[in-house]
Amino acid sequence: MKLNLVDKITKSQIRDDIPSFKPGDTVKVYVRIKEGEKSRIQMFEGVVVGMNNGGIGETFTVRKMSNGIGVQRTFPKNSPIIDHVEVARRGKVRRAKLTYLKGLSAKNARIKEDR
Repeated sequence: MKLNLVDKITKSQIRDDIPSFKPGDTVKVYVRIKEGEKSRIQMFEGVVVGMNNGGIGETFTVRKMSNGIGVQRTFPKNSPIIDHVEVARRGKVRRAKLTYLKGLSAKNARIKEDR
């Protein structure tokens, strides 16, 4: 009986407005940033390098280059700080985790577009 209650609460908190994407896709994540009493939306655009599936605790990691330095950020998929997510490009990759992108730079780090 308690398991059913937990499942009901979990299902009510899972977001269904986020589009489906996979590792290799380039996404734009619009994040709500709160500074003091003010709130703004900041975009984080990069390649999805990994996903951890786990129901309510599902996360995805996005990697971008900022001034020649690689920046990775992990987002909880069902978090209220995510305003919305847009898929900019679909990537064609053969792996689930793209950790090898850390060692590559410039043209070598590009991912072919899936058509």
